[in-house]
Amino acid sequence: MTQRQLAGAAGVPQSTVARIETGRLDPTLDKLRHLLRAAGHDLELMAVAGVDEDRALIRDRLRLSPPARAALAVREARAAARIQPRGAKA
Repeated sequence: MTQRQLAGAAGVPQSTVARIETGRLDPTLDKLRHLLRAAGHDLELMAVAGVDEDRALIRDRLRLSPPARAALAVREARAAARIQPRGAKA
């Protein structure tokens, strides 16, 4: 897809797409989501362990015994394994 095609599909000027592509413009989250949808993609945000995580939650987990933390990690890994990507068949 060309910049012109993407811009037309997203309803933004081609120069905006060019400035984003070359790093001269940082798009807002809404603008990025809009451009991705125009290109046939979607943006989903997810929490990443250790990044912007609640310090109280970290303290609570550190209070657990090592076996309890390991059991929690296993439960969380099993839960994560059940998550299916959008459009995937179970």
